[in-house]
Amino acid sequence: MAGPPVPFSSLPLNKSFAAARLNAWGAHGDTDELGFLNRQTPETVAAAASSEIKTGVRVPLDAPLDFQGQKPLFGRQVFIKDVYQKKPRIVHDDTWAFNTQSSTQWDGLRHFGYQKAGRFYNDTTVEDIAGTSAKGAQNPNILGIHKAVERGGVMGRGILVDFRRWMEEGPGKDIVGDQFRQFHTSAIKYSWIQDVLKWQNGTTPRFGDILIVRSGFFKSYRDMVASPEGEAEVQRLTSMSPPGLGGVEQSDEVLEWIWNHFSAVASDHPSFERWPTPYDWSMHEVLLAGWGCNIGELMDLEKLSDECKRQGRWSFFVASVPCYVPGGVASPVNGVAIF
Repeated sequence: MAGPPVPFSSLPLNKSFAAARLNAWGAHGDTDELGFLNRQTPETVAAAASSEIKTGVRVPLDAPLDFQGQKPLFGRQVFIKDVYQKKPRIVHDDTWAFNTQSSTQWDGLRHFGYQKAGRFYNDTTVEDIAGTSAKGAQNPNILGIHKAVERGGVMGRGILVDFRRWMEEGPGKDIVGDQFRQFHTSAIKYSWIQDVLKWQNGTTPRFGDILIVRSGFFKSYRDMVASPEGEAEVQRLTSMSPPGLGGVEQSDEVLEWIWNHFSAVASDHPSFERWPTPYDWSMHEVLLAGWGCNIGELMDLEKLSDECKRQGRWSFFVASVPCYVPGGVASPVNGVAIF
């Protein structure tokens, strides 16, 4: 596939639900459960490996599963680890209990549906996912994260939009000012993203790429936690439902750019997009429920940013294999960027 299956102007494909804006249901067949991962063809992945893997330098993309401590955002569960000795042998096992979205994660296609239309990707209902409909009984794990694993993971050329470095070291410091605030509802504008790419030696997306946006969330979060006001600020954020967070702007301009170029999107912030959305729709609805586009969130991009600057290039090969859980909603990324 050299480009999107249909032009953006043709969306929505299914006209039955006005609230399912810009949906691409049926673009890959009525029973498709992969969505944008169909864009990661063997040819696309092979070309990405050939063009991007030059030095063998590898940079992990995951934060520790317990990085949010005892107060995860969005009211999610605390990570629990139990390490125990299997007496009388000198042997240890451990068990983990955690919310799959409390650290670095891929949002799967079961996660977020069109709120007003009440539908997930490819016209899938809540009853289908619960297994209480005929369709769900026939396929009880429909839209599960295991489909990404059976596809071979999330693989291909990644490009970093290092918004934070552009804002601190480039012209962005004079352009953005106080318009973007990490822990308040604020947008990374589409025009800024394009300016960042130009500043990064003209980083150019190719069809099938994986978009990764760095806002500097982890730097800001760690600085906040270490500050005298850290405990109060964490309490403020975790008591909000939902918390106000910076992220990529909601606009059809952004969505058309994603549709025309990418096979997955990701960021270091907790929601990818500005949260909450100021509109009666969110990009989570369009990306996950409309297009089957996996969203990566809370990727720790600090080391990746440094390596991109060191090598003077902001493209690399991404290799990520989610956890193989049939019917899973989301998964740790288990990802690495390879240069």
